[in-house]
Amino acid sequence: MKPNSIHINIQEDRQHGAILPQAKLLAAEGQSLKKIFVRIKPMIKFRMVFALSLLLVSSCSKKWLEPEPLSFFSPENVYVSKAGFESLLVTMRKDLKNENTGAMNYLVMDNASSDLGSPWSQLDFYKLTPNTDVYYRFLAMFDAVYASIKNANVLISRIDNIEWENESDRNGLLAEAYWHRAYWYYRLINAYGDVPFVGEELTDAKLDFYTHSRWAILDKIQSDLEFAVQWLPERAAPGVISRGAGNHLLAKVYLANLQFDKAIAAATSVINGPYALMTSRFGVSANDPSRNLIWDLHRPKNFNNAQNTETILATVDRFEAPPGAKSAGLFTMRMYNPAWFQNIVRDSEGKVGMVAGGPMYDSLGRGNANVRLSPFYQYDLWNDGGHTWNNTTDLRRSDINWVDLHEILYNNPASVDYGKPVNKAFLQTPQDSIYALYAIPHYIMYVPMDDPMAVPVGGNGDWYVFRLAETYLLRAEAYYWKNNAFEAARDINMVRARAQASPIAEADVDIDAIMDERARELFAEEPRHGELVRVSYILAKLGQGGYSLTNFSEKNYYYDRVMKYNILYTQKVERLGNIANIAPFHALWPIPSEIILANTLGVINQNIGYDGAGKNVPPLTTID
Repeated sequence: MKPNSIHINIQEDRQHGAILPQAKLLAAEGQSLKKIFVRIKPMIKFRMVFALSLLLVSSCSKKWLEPEPLSFFSPENVYVSKAGFESLLVTMRKDLKNENTGAMNYLVMDNASSDLGSPWSQLDFYKLTPNTDVYYRFLAMFDAVYASIKNANVLISRIDNIEWENESDRNGLLAEAYWHRAYWYYRLINAYGDVPFVGEELTDAKLDFYTHSRWAILDKIQSDLEFAVQWLPERAAPGVISRGAGNHLLAKVYLANLQFDKAIAAATSVINGPYALMTSRFGVSANDPSRNLIWDLHRPKNFNNAQNTETILATVDRFEAPPGAKSAGLFTMRMYNPAWFQNIVRDSEGKVGMVAGGPMYDSLGRGNANVRLSPFYQYDLWNDGGHTWNNTTDLRRSDINWVDLHEILYNNPASVDYGKPVNKAFLQTPQDSIYALYAIPHYIMYVPMDDPMAVPVGGNGDWYVFRLAETYLLRAEAYYWKNNAFEAARDINMVRARAQASPIAEADVDIDAIMDERARELFAEEPRHGELVRVSYILAKLGQGGYSLTNFSEKNYYYDRVMKYNILYTQKVERLGNIANIAPFHALWPIPSEIILANTLGVINQNIGYDGAGKNVPPLTTID
């Protein structure tokens, strides 16, 4: 143990949400107490951002609320030129990176709340309340997203505080700010449903927020994006919003708003733009004959590679960047991989079969199963076209791209079974299998650490936000809603052909088939929970499948699909006294009660099923 560091047993991270695991990992890397506090301090104060905007008036005078420039970096001194506004766009792009980096990031939560994965440490969703963030950051995300919206609103509200010589400069900056705000509201309404729409910079205390209907918010962000795509650049630097990213997001908004012809048009403009699906080897592993195209496509160093014509938008996160410009890492190997190295994995003699730091440690990483992959994603999803998971032609489930159980070997040199495949029958308890052992989509999760001394959790790396394969699937879905199965199948098969999967027949196209294809192509890349909720609202508003908006909290597509494909809930799997349980109302996450209670002059609704929903009022249906 290094001087000034703390010693914490990191065998299992079961307590204190995302903060303690992060502190533990830093301690394991030998970080000093001071450095640990600096790294986790932002996580501690994250929850307070939105709440403080509501509480400002409780103990302050009017004079105190009047903004007063205190330094050269005050808003009045910064947002006085194009360069000043561009600096704010840099902050917005950094906010976007927060979605897929660090422990318990937002994409982790989305995938752990779906048909494809479960949160092993919070199997019982009844333990998620408006007052408790148990392990995961469902409440914290609400606050953090509004902080990102605030940054966009500052630019939008101040854009005309100066005189612009060139209207295209003004509109270009405004367009990207509109895009960022629309992106976060899209995420909010597909995670929490109806939420307050804040559309301007708040320079004074405000305690009279009201909830807006998600449909009113969709109309607003749709209008903003329609303006934005006229002014966003055709091509943009890595991490910068292009017209393609604008139309891709607009296609998703049109879909959510049931405007299917417009969704087709927006997606088509992207498909016909300066993009193309990758069909040949490229990038950092191109000369490795043991790998394939799908491996290349998922190397973070290839996401923003100029050879990659499929990338529409990817975040930028490099180890060599200054401390303030890089994240703590992608944490893919920590969040998604099983805890295979734990001493609960026993050999045939009942002794410890695995050790951290031995063979496979750098490759499989220090997994913690925060997204425990469902058997459906591991196996059943790949049983199509007359194939099964172990003989499919689909490169996305090829043996070279996955690590299956027979490829995880006992790595404890002291074990009698050293070098043999792990045997689940020897686990300390049968329930440990949901935590310690399952198949891994190695081609997605493997992100080596640039620092050779760091704990292998998934290092810094770029990450896809949008790429062309999803655009095809969005257009396919829009065609499906218009009962055009022929065109839908053709778009789906564009993606399947690249993966060398057998084509889907026109007669087999339905919403489940489309969501299956999204799972195969976009796992850990799309916000899975949010996309399932988006589809749930479409079905409810169309009145299809027995769904309705009037009883959305009691019956919805999200719940039915999770119960159909994630057997942890049907089998009531238990771990550490945590029994898997979920209800239809868990499709929407709770609004933090501290936000609702602090809003003393207005009403922020709580989602039905959670404490406080009895005080709801009809949401606002228009946005001024």
